[in-house]
Amino acid sequence: MAKLPPSPGTAGESAALKATEEGGDVDPQVALPTFLLSSLPVFPWLVSSFTGGGDQDCNAPGRRRVQVPKSEALEVTKFAIDVGFRHIDCAHLYQNEEQVGQAIRSKIADGTVKREDIFYTSKLWSTFLRPELVQPALEKSLKNLQLDYVDLYIIHFPAALKPGEELFPKDENGKMIFDTVDLCRTWEVLEKCKDAGLAKSIGVSNFNRKQLEKILNKPGLKYKPVCNQVECHPYLNQSKLLDFCKSNDIVLVAYGALGSQRLKDWVNSSYPVLLEDPVLCAIAKKHKQTPALIALRYQMQRGVVVLAKSYNKKRIKENMQVLDFELTPEDMKAIDGLNSNVRYYDLLLIAPLSGLDILIIKQRRRNEIIFF
Repeated sequence: MAKLPPSPGTAGESAALKATEEGGDVDPQVALPTFLLSSLPVFPWLVSSFTGGGDQDCNAPGRRRVQVPKSEALEVTKFAIDVGFRHIDCAHLYQNEEQVGQAIRSKIADGTVKREDIFYTSKLWSTFLRPELVQPALEKSLKNLQLDYVDLYIIHFPAALKPGEELFPKDENGKMIFDTVDLCRTWEVLEKCKDAGLAKSIGVSNFNRKQLEKILNKPGLKYKPVCNQVECHPYLNQSKLLDFCKSNDIVLVAYGALGSQRLKDWVNSSYPVLLEDPVLCAIAKKHKQTPALIALRYQMQRGVVVLAKSYNKKRIKENMQVLDFELTPEDMKAIDGLNSNVRYYDLLLIAPLSGLDILIIKQRRRNEIIFF
């Protein structure tokens, strides 16, 4: 295995890319902390992301999420790059790619990084899943970013919405307007985008096993999804989905990794607080770390890319500490034992799409729909 240095940034990422390009493996125990930025009008996020994807390395976990106003996206992105984060994971849905692109170009201009040092991920939103809309959607993101390519482009959610300018199109009764799209046809266009050099790698988000199998078993498949992002934490460790993804060389990416924010509009607040769990707290005390870092390190050692919430620049930097210790096999077994299939986000089975089960996230109080 090619060993990466236990530090973030250019040197480590270059080693990861070089190792994979030469046909070597990257040690999944070594993480390169990275950075993800998004900003939703209702539910803004700032998230550090994972390093790699596609023909490159997608095995280096370590994320931190921070809620931040859209107006601050430019400065916080620059800060994250300054402290060593190199993966920026964004999306059309977040409506801030222009600011993020400006931050990236600024740090390239001042010599902090080169373009090849940055790993940028964007996402294809649900109103653009029709095959003829896929490449124009990616090109729109690239225009907003003022970049020539993205390093990773993923389907944001496996449910199609009515095409148009509205992110969440609704009828006169306020109900979401869905569309009928064969995701295999969508995937074929993503493959063409990769071949055209617009995206170096392609993947998915919020797919279950059945949906993944539909892509994997597609006749004439040229490229497999390199990653799949789902809710995953010690109370919902997704072991079966993780095993399936690993068996198909798909990296599992965890959101809600710290049990989610306690926002009653978005999550089931009746469940126990993950970071107050006695097992996690005892292991944290043993290693002189926080329960949050224990939860992050647990996912890293499972080979899971992990997103973890925070609210300030100090905690963005603290994400680096996940590299400073290692959990023992006994620790890992104890945390495995916490799994109880607790899903903090209310995922509701509402509709089939091309014979596939579609899960959406329902905003509890306002009875609105929000996608990740």
